[in-house]
Formats: sequence, C-alpha cells, structure tokens
Amino acid sequence: MIQAILVFNNHGKPRLVRFYQRFPEEIQQQIVRETFHLVLKRDDNICNFLEGGSLIGGADYKLIYRHYATLYFVFCVDSSESELGILDLIQVFVETLDKCFENVCELDLIFHMDKVHYILQEVVMGGMVLETNMNEIVAQIEAQNRLEKSEGGLSAAPARAVSAVKNMNLPEIPRNINIGDINIKVPNLSQFV
Repeated sequence: MIQAILVFNNHGKPRLVRFYQRFPEEIQQQIVRETFHLVLKRDDNICNFLEGGSLIGGADYKLIYRHYATLYFVFCVDSSESELGILDLIQVFVETLDKCFENVCELDLIFHMDKVHYILQEVVMGGMVLETNMNEIVAQIEAQNRLEKSEGGLSAAPARAVSAVKNMNLPEIPRNINIGDINIKVPNLSQFV
C-alpha cells in the first residue's frame, strides 16, 4: 500500500504532499524534510529505491522516487508494493500531468493545486492504485473540465448570484430584517441597482 506521495523541488519546498496514513502535522513536516535529505544526497545514477526514513517506518517501508528537472516525485510504500510497478506509476502520473498541463512545470503544481489533486485521485485513492491507463485518466480529467465549463465554474458564481438578486421581483427592498432576536438594518443599495 502507498503510505505517502511527496513532490518537492530541488530546494526541498513541498509542492504536493499526500499522506494515506494519519500523522500529526509536525511529524508530516519532519517526514518531508527527512525524505528530502535522504533523496537529495543520492547520486543521479544510483538506484531509485531506498529504505524509508526513521519517521515513516524504517526498513518496513521503501522510498521510490524519480527526479524530473526541478522536481522529485517520491512514493513511500510498504513491502507489499513492487518497486518497478511504483516507478511505472510515477511515470504515468508525470506523463498525465504533462498531457493535462501541456509540458508541466513546477508553477503548474503551485497554481493549479486543485487540478493536480484531482489527477492524483484518479490514479491513487486511499493508498491503493486505481488507474494506470493514461488515456482513461486523461478522459476523466477532460470530462471534469467539460462539467466545470458547463456549470460556469466557481469564478462565475458571484456574477450569477448578483444577477439572481437583481432579477428577484421584490416590490421594494426591505430595510429591516428580523430573525428571532436579531435585527439587521439594511443599508440603501440604490446606487448598485
């Protein structure tokens, strides 16, 4: 089972942190730091598998990672997972990100965190691998994008709310609203209409 997925840059700044095992916040931060230092001190032409750090379970867990440009993708797994299977999963995840963001970079992970988490949830949920077919994952992402566009997205919600209020057929705007013991005085809004 996958215990954690960590993505951090060459300087150790976390760009994606997903734990599938409950840890307190301070322990999670220590795990990210320890994992970064374990991975950073390894040479690029060495094997991409190593024992987990002392905080995440030691020899019972493995860290499997890939280094792409400025980002490290690290999966912490227990002994039941195949190292080569996880390396392939990292490749699928990165290629899916690349397809969705058209040449993914660190800024995409920063500014589109919601979409990155959605892509990750299509691949892994609850520490279990759901999908490894990149075409199927991309099809689900595109379906989600179409749904968001058809609903107008969250950015259109305030405009829809304002137009709904303007289209209400109230004979006059109430000046006082009484709810139980609460009395709310409504200011004059004529300049906005």
